[in-house]
Amino acid sequence: MPGDPRLTRERAKSSLRRRILLGLLGFTALLSVAVVAQGFIVNEHVENLVWQTLLESELDHFDERSRIDPHYHWTDTQSIKLYDSRSGPAPPPSLRRLSPGVHDDMLVDGVEHVVLVRDSGGRRLTLSLDISELETREFDMALTIAGSAITTLLLLALLIGLGVNRLMRPLSTLAERIGGLRPDQAGQRVDVPHAASAELVVIADALNDYLRRHERFVERERAFIDSASHELRTPISVIAGATELALDQPELAAPVRHQLLRIQRTSQDVERLISLLLVLAKDPARLADASDAIALDQLLPEIVHDHRPLADAKDLRLSLAPLPPCEVVAPLPIVQAAIGNLLRNAIEHSDRGEIVVRLQAPATVIIDDPGHGMSPEEISAIYARIARGGGERDGGGIGLDLISRLCEHLGWRLRFDSDLGRGTRTTLDLGGRERR
Repeated sequence: MPGDPRLTRERAKSSLRRRILLGLLGFTALLSVAVVAQGFIVNEHVENLVWQTLLESELDHFDERSRIDPHYHWTDTQSIKLYDSRSGPAPPPSLRRLSPGVHDDMLVDGVEHVVLVRDSGGRRLTLSLDISELETREFDMALTIAGSAITTLLLLALLIGLGVNRLMRPLSTLAERIGGLRPDQAGQRVDVPHAASAELVVIADALNDYLRRHERFVERERAFIDSASHELRTPISVIAGATELALDQPELAAPVRHQLLRIQRTSQDVERLISLLLVLAKDPARLADASDAIALDQLLPEIVHDHRPLADAKDLRLSLAPLPPCEVVAPLPIVQAAIGNLLRNAIEHSDRGEIVVRLQAPATVIIDDPGHGMSPEEISAIYARIARGGGERDGGGIGLDLISRLCEHLGWRLRFDSDLGRGTRTTLDLGGRERR
């Protein structure tokens, strides 16, 4: 069963609510990441300034005391140590090749230090500060900040979701009301909620105006169809009746009778054409009232009998294969027009031989003709012409383009299978709708 194209499009496209929600959440996430990253960058910069200021002030104090008292001795603490190239122990190997300046994240015996190296008075001073405990606290603080950022992001996501749902509710309500419109009902209007925005009011007003204009257009079309049906059927009935009375006259000359028969066949074709056009103008769901239970095994012999004169005019024979009992529910004139036109088309494209009409259950009519046949390209051209809704009428009767539109309208299936020079098989499946 083929899917509904509208549902397929709805699945293929995400909803506006989803797009707005993902957009806001993505923007919030990026903004949160940017703020946190900026915080860490600023923290690192401030931290470096603090270490540099602290260590430089300690070395400045040491230099000043050393100038005042040449015998001044620096006393190390548990967290800060001074290495003097003139006296005292040498710095650890990891600190010996450092250039002057501040060096962060230096490992000394597996412990993280920040180091200030300075050349002063012909000697190198290396001041090392143990920051392992501070780094541990900094890591804990970073986890706290990350946790609070994630919590804030989740809260913002919840608030954004609630806000988007609240903002989209009037639009969703409007979409549901539009989806509930029925093309076969008059007087339909779309109302917007009181909380709707000005844009939704504009959309609803434009849609309501379109509905009013569409309703007036449909009324004009229905009036035209009803009037055209009556005005066209009346003269056709008069012509058909007058022709039938004229054919009952026994003293008619053969040429006159021949022309009257042509008039009779043409009036029948026009009457079928009118019926077909009226069917195409109606909703398929409303055709049930105008449909009949048709016994195809009884109708096909009548159609074949009506077309024997056309075959007799050429070196053709019309034959019926054994017909199984078969019934279909459809408008009788339309079934007659469809099958009759396909049979006429087979006669017109054949010169000699036998045209066989078959009936297969549940409701499939097959016509095999010995005509010229068609190449795959020619069959494709027919389908393309039908798809465009154009094409010329072949001979008398109703064209293949109208028959194909009728099949599409009623859910029937029309197929051509042909080999060039070997004839054509035309298959009309009248039960396509029931098997969908």
